[in-house]
Amino acid sequence: MTSTRRTEPGLTEAWPSLPVDDWVGTRDTLHMWTQIVGKVRLAQAPMTAHWWQVPLYVTPRGLSTSAIPHDGRLFDAEFDFVDHQLRVRSSDGGQRQVALEPKSVAVFHHELMAALAELDLEVPIYPRPVEVERAIPFADDTEHCSYDPDHAQRFWGQLVAAHRVISRFRARFLGKVSPVHFFWGAMDLACTRFSGRTAPPHPGGAPNCGDWVMVEAYSHELSSCGFWPGGSSEGTFYSYAYPEPPGYAEHPVRPEAANYDAGLGEFVLPYATVRTSDDPEGTLLAFLQTTYEAAAEAGGWDRRALEVPDRLDEPG
Repeated sequence: MTSTRRTEPGLTEAWPSLPVDDWVGTRDTLHMWTQIVGKVRLAQAPMTAHWWQVPLYVTPRGLSTSAIPHDGRLFDAEFDFVDHQLRVRSSDGGQRQVALEPKSVAVFHHELMAALAELDLEVPIYPRPVEVERAIPFADDTEHCSYDPDHAQRFWGQLVAAHRVISRFRARFLGKVSPVHFFWGAMDLACTRFSGRTAPPHPGGAPNCGDWVMVEAYSHELSSCGFWPGGSSEGTFYSYAYPEPPGYAEHPVRPEAANYDAGLGEFVLPYATVRTSDDPEGTLLAFLQTTYEAAAEAGGWDRRALEVPDRLDEPG
């Protein structure tokens, strides 16, 4: 048998270390780049409940839009953090690349729009970022211009690790549950479970984002968890409930390093705590499970109807 395994400059660590202070420039530039690509998907994809048509997805090489419809064709765009290219591919065989390298948001925006035009995939997008305090128009943003390939690849490695564990946690639920997906508005990887009941209208308040966006996102009672590249030395795992039921914040959770942040209204756990533990996957699963139980118990969810028996949790 001929081996197909190749040695590539991909991930070498299951839980890569990436101090936030070391990569703020690349992080903030990449945030804007993912917003541009995400808005291309938003402009073309049919509306889905809770905006599930807009996120990106973790892949074996980076982050992808998945297939997007366009005038009888499909296309996608993938951030490849191994070769450091944004690849745009269409179902009629066309392909273009935009190099991931130090360049401004304005230049990246121009190059991506040109690549789409060359493929006859013109997609007008809303020209400003959302969910950030300073919404500089993409075409004018020369401030964000950093890209360190190692930092970008390590961030992708963090997403791969988080995706692996959150996907296992997701599989324990029989009820309505989102994919494990990357929301480019806040730059976080998330997965959300729903009780099946509607929720009171969300008050909104996200910067440069209409309140109606949050009303749609939080139309039903939920427990959401994820990973965000901020909040602690190497990023933060989080879990929250909407609406937050009485007693939620006082519910015991694991591991001991986890705590409820009243300012955020979320349970939080530093990525570094998970990475350096004797059992990173078990540590994170304990956090995800116990914080979900806080929402389900305090909120009176029908857990017997919504959860998979423990015996089905492990792969066979």
